[in-house]
Amino acid sequence: MARALSKLVRHALRTHGCGCESLTVSVRSISFSPRQVTSDAGFHSVSFSETDHPKVLITGGLGQLGVGLAKMLRRQFGKNNVILSDIRKPPSDVYHNGPFIYSDILDYKNLREIVVNNRITWLVHYSALLSAVGEANVSLARDVNITGLHNILDIAAEHGLRLFVPSTIGAFGPSSPRNPTPDLCIQRPRTIYGVSKVHAELMGEYYHHRYGLDFRCLRYPGIISADSQPGGGTTDYAVQIFHDAVKTGKFECNLRPDTRLPMMYITDCLRATLEMMEAPAEVLSMRTYNINAMSFTPEELAHELQKLLPGLQVTYHIDPVRQAIADSWPMNFDDSNARKDWGWKHDYDLPELVQTMLNFIGSDSRIASAN
Repeated sequence: MARALSKLVRHALRTHGCGCESLTVSVRSISFSPRQVTSDAGFHSVSFSETDHPKVLITGGLGQLGVGLAKMLRRQFGKNNVILSDIRKPPSDVYHNGPFIYSDILDYKNLREIVVNNRITWLVHYSALLSAVGEANVSLARDVNITGLHNILDIAAEHGLRLFVPSTIGAFGPSSPRNPTPDLCIQRPRTIYGVSKVHAELMGEYYHHRYGLDFRCLRYPGIISADSQPGGGTTDYAVQIFHDAVKTGKFECNLRPDTRLPMMYITDCLRATLEMMEAPAEVLSMRTYNINAMSFTPEELAHELQKLLPGLQVTYHIDPVRQAIADSWPMNFDDSNARKDWGWKHDYDLPELVQTMLNFIGSDSRIASAN
């Protein structure tokens, strides 16, 4: 009997509501939860001062952006106010630099316990399979990128969190205007990654209008960072070229030399994310914004690199899957709304990007010998 009752309770906690919302007391406010919650569930009201720092949970925190954002947020809000989470074992330096916790975004109960027990007020949801990896495993991408998102949305709405979910250039498709691509236009992506990102944008905006969720979203261009290896994205060539240039002086690109895509250095991306999260709600005319910094082709990037590494040899061996994806994406982003509404402004253009990446990867000796 006890086992059957326990099973019933677990089912109720994991199942969406049937048209009636439960009134819950959360960390920040009283809110309506879209997920059915049992009447005897124990919630504890906790006072939260507006002058206190937010308590931040970052899911998918061991990816390209999570570790960098955690460093930035910890400098601003304090080491213990930012919790990284992932399903993988963290490197020792990441583990010792601040709180890390195991979390599986497909485990609703575990996520909910983390939010409640740590008094989380901001949630940054980075867990996702990227474009090329997602096409190789559509079922897993659907589970992680869509089912996991639903758990995140329900928990964020239930507990009155401020939720950030990144979107991407991959949310657009071949019928979208490509140069430039505005915030609002037809999207119709043709990858499971892109479909899941459009789904995230629309569901987040729906939860904002339906439940009052403080949902915020930026459409990232291709993100370039020296701190991590490429992770299966179509824009990864723009990271790999720096590593190969320094190690071997040769690079084979899997996109055509004239493939133009919007790009951004990771420092600009992380700063934009923090500025978006800190922006007063009243200045936001929309909940999903494009952000941009520069737009270039593999050939233009190679030429800029060769100014510092004249011996760099670049060849092209086109990957038809990645090329088809890139050809369906924007060539340039119109981010005028972000610049107007909350003052977005990038710092890194292509020359600064190339110099910074080479400095980080440690190419001083190669540049010196080339000169």
